[in-house]
Amino acid sequence: MARIDGKTAIVTGSGNGIGRAMALAFAAAGANVIVSDVLVEDGERTAAAITEAGGSAFFVAADVADAQQAENLVAATVKRFGSIDILANNAGIGGGKVRLHEVEPEDFDRVINVNLRGTFLCSKYAIPYFLAQQDGRIVNTASTYGLIGAPNAAAYCASKGAIINLTRQMAVDYGPDGIRVNAICPGYIDTGLGRRGPELTPDEFQAASAIREKAAGMQPLGRQGQPSEIGEVAVFLSSDAASFMTGSIVPVDGGCITTFNYGEASN
Repeated sequence: MARIDGKTAIVTGSGNGIGRAMALAFAAAGANVIVSDVLVEDGERTAAAITEAGGSAFFVAADVADAQQAENLVAATVKRFGSIDILANNAGIGGGKVRLHEVEPEDFDRVINVNLRGTFLCSKYAIPYFLAQQDGRIVNTASTYGLIGAPNAAAYCASKGAIINLTRQMAVDYGPDGIRVNAICPGYIDTGLGRRGPELTPDEFQAASAIREKAAGMQPLGRQGQPSEIGEVAVFLSSDAASFMTGSIVPVDGGCITTFNYGEASN
């Protein structure tokens, strides 16, 4: 694993799943980590896990879709550690199960607000500190669903596609200032269905998990990824080992988007 010793990193949506894995990976690589989530108990558990392992972390509750809370998150980080070096915009929610004409406007807005507006807001308030020190690293969590179409996921696909091109645009604007901006596109990752998991009945959870396992099994590597495999890529992109990377869109998907999959038709 690359090292980011002494750096200070904010990881949004780090109460569980991929965000938690990123926070743990940043801490293991030597960074001070600000864990942030709307789920207070989950976020506090992540921060506690880091400190119990000998790392440096604290938790700040924040809804990244709210401008004041996003600004306060960055300010609290600088107050605690004196600087901010890395911003991992990971907070996000799903949305779907129906086609676009069946999506309620408020549901579409909610997905866009958390996923896209949250990325915008946290970046907006972190970038002035990066400009002052002529150095900064932003890692946005996009998705393979931002690179391809997927059924019944209009708002999610739209939000993740927008994050991908926002990543490229920010790389253009801020590269001359020493700020690197990259995005990770996870594929099927074994997160226990993330935030959806607790909302499902045991039967629904089992059925949804089986679908994911089957879909992942048809990818070139034939399995779901582990959250830690995303965390390690986030560390790499935030480290000096990736010093010539900006505007990069990095699929970490077991080869998911590399091939047209015939699925049942190939059997």
